Amino acid sequence: MAELPRSSKYRSTPHAPLDDGERNRLVERLNAAYEAGDVSPDEYPRLLDTVFGATTLGEVAPVVEALPGTATHDVPAIVEVGRGRPGELSEARAPSGAMMAKVAAGGVVALVLLLVVVLALLL
Repeated sequence: MAELPRSSKYRSTPHAPLDDGERNRLVERLNAAYEAGDVSPDEYPRLLDTVFGATTLGEVAPVVEALPGTATHDVPAIVEVGRGRPGELSEARAPSGAMMAKVAAGGVVALVLLLVVVLALLL
């Protein structure tokens, strides 16, 4: 059981009222933890009673400490797109037509600049 950080709303505002939305979120997390085996059958009824009997955030702090942590960030979209296994290179993608046009235009500009420099040196 890990102690909550001071910045946690359960520790920083322990006297704040526990609303029904927060109570429902805690019950969902508690049920999921019980189903996953993270909360023992002996602990589960006690924690559930604590959630339903609590009126403030501070009273549910022991329940939150007993639950596994939740992700506080989203996985970046570029990470979710990956189809390969970790460490495995993906196949090269074919360049788009727009990219090919940009490369060709850059080559033409470079060639024109080179011709201008050569002509300037000859004259």
